[in-house]
Amino acid sequence: MSEQNSQRKIMTGGEAVAEAMRQINPDVVSAYPITPQTPIIETFSQMVADGKVDTEYILTESEHSALSCVVGASAAGARSMTATASQGLAYMWEMLGATSGMRLPVVMAIANRALSSPLNIHCDHSDSMGARDQGWIQIFSENIQEAYENMLLALRLSEHPEVLLPTMVMQDGFSTSHSAEIIEMLEDDAVKKFVGEFKPHKPLLNFSEPMTYGPVALPDTYFEVKRQQIEAMRTAKQKYLEVGSELSKITGNKYPYFEEYKLADAEVALVTSSSTAGTIKEIIDGLRAQGEKVGLLKIKLFRPFPYAEIADALAHIKTVGVLDRSPDFGAAAPFFGDIKISFADSTKPPQLQSYVFGLGGREIQLTEIEKVFADLLAGKVEPKTRYIGLKE
Repeated sequence: MSEQNSQRKIMTGGEAVAEAMRQINPDVVSAYPITPQTPIIETFSQMVADGKVDTEYILTESEHSALSCVVGASAAGARSMTATASQGLAYMWEMLGATSGMRLPVVMAIANRALSSPLNIHCDHSDSMGARDQGWIQIFSENIQEAYENMLLALRLSEHPEVLLPTMVMQDGFSTSHSAEIIEMLEDDAVKKFVGEFKPHKPLLNFSEPMTYGPVALPDTYFEVKRQQIEAMRTAKQKYLEVGSELSKITGNKYPYFEEYKLADAEVALVTSSSTAGTIKEIIDGLRAQGEKVGLLKIKLFRPFPYAEIADALAHIKTVGVLDRSPDFGAAAPFFGDIKISFADSTKPPQLQSYVFGLGGREIQLTEIEKVFADLLAGKVEPKTRYIGLKE
């Protein structure tokens, strides 16, 4: 990152996302505190109280109400944001589809946390995975730096006139949201220039061009509306790279659909996302020193999913292990299912092994990752899902 555009600071993942929101200076933020998202809104609400932003902050009685406020504000023509986690995201369910269906460019920060029941406040990805087909763009962050920069990328992507879809930016609850790192934070002016002034698309308060949001759509029109959303999501895949290229000019970092770590000559690879990817990189470095050809593909953009690009990146790999941090209730785990679909047209796909790990915040151990690689290198693949760290 250019020294002219940035400064180094120590902060938690929650604070970093709040700083990104401060620099964006949205018109409206409405949210309800829920562990482990609370530090995001707690920090941002203090910024509002201190007069560091011009944002109208609305504390509601629930997450459903919070997103409802954001929907109304966005439809009226305001740049609007929110944040949540776990049960809060589940409570928003009704409004998730409304937000995307009305093509509102809302950005929502999520500190991933397990869904009840049983009650658990620690990290897994079952919350955002449960919402993956609600028409929201989804971007996963490995570390605090990525969480901060992904907020900026998400805003520009959502507001692109050819996209106009809401975006979720994920970071791992506690592992990332509450831990502290040194990050390179852009100067306020650089962010202001990058995000630009919000230009709402057909806002309700433009009385010279009357507009209706969320009307009844009967069978003669509903299908066409959904098709437009589908095309917008396809467009978002292309625009993600274009917006990322613009952001790269001021950060010096890259924003591909996924990160390839020592993948070019690998024979065995793992696929995962978020903070676990950093742990896997350490194991890869150690195995590489021993002469093992192993690598990692870290998913960053999950919706829209880059099927063809991932198939191409993994085409030379003999065996691929896919690590999901969410359950596989009666079907393939989310990442594994999409990776398998990626090879639907391949005449010689790699061997694929599904793994589920880390539910309810259970840590994945270095030795467990080493064993996963050892099994895959030995060709131990089976059709059923394997569960890492499950007590016997």
